[in-house]
Amino acid sequence: MTLSTETYGELQEIAARYPEPRSGLLPMLHLVQSVEGRITPEGIEACAELLGITAAEVSGVATFYTMYKRRPVGDYHVGVCTNTLCAVMGGDAIFERLKDHLGVGNDETTEDGKITLEHVECNAACDYAPVMMVNWEFMDNMTPETAMQIIDDLRTGKEVRSTRGPRVVTWREAERVLAGFPDDLADEGPSAGPASLVGLGIARERGWTAPASEQSGGSGRTADTKEEAVEQADTSRAESETKQVDDGTGSDK
Repeated sequence: MTLSTETYGELQEIAARYPEPRSGLLPMLHLVQSVEGRITPEGIEACAELLGITAAEVSGVATFYTMYKRRPVGDYHVGVCTNTLCAVMGGDAIFERLKDHLGVGNDETTEDGKITLEHVECNAACDYAPVMMVNWEFMDNMTPETAMQIIDDLRTGKEVRSTRGPRVVTWREAERVLAGFPDDLADEGPSAGPASLVGLGIARERGWTAPASEQSGGSGRTADTKEEAVEQADTSRAESETKQVDDGTGSDK
């Protein structure tokens, strides 16, 4: 596949976001995957040319991070966590059931091109073990039966929603988001669940607050920097979702 002029322009746009252009390599590689379904030699060469680095340097990054694929990925990348806690809670059983159900092995794609199955390392969601991810969206508290149902729904075109996130889009659409081109689904669905918010709930009940720093001057003041604004927004959202869980209006999935 040949990279289009539009894609090449978007790669340039990504590189221009950063004071040091090569800092844009990771999202640039995600954009390549969104277009070509994998990291291709042509995509590597394009990134290298735009960033003024060697193809070997780009390839080294692409082979280091497991989110970058050198073989075509199906419409839905299904990752089953088989790390310690998820494995103990049933992750291994889920993975084995899906392999049998789909007729594929690890890092293989079904004949219809719909599903790529992979066992993945910790997804930092141990409070919802065992966890499965579809195109990097969380599916919490899985069982072999619920995992198979999700797979079957994806293959037949039914809408599938993440436990803590939006409806699931295709692999290529998700890769475009990771490249930094929003799909306006960020606020669709809850971003946290009860287990993740327990600590915040306890802090609220006991009146605990973070100590005021010299820079912030305590809570309640207007943020002076983008970073402070993001931190205040994240805290406000977490508190709002905790309240929803407490009063029964939030999701308890």
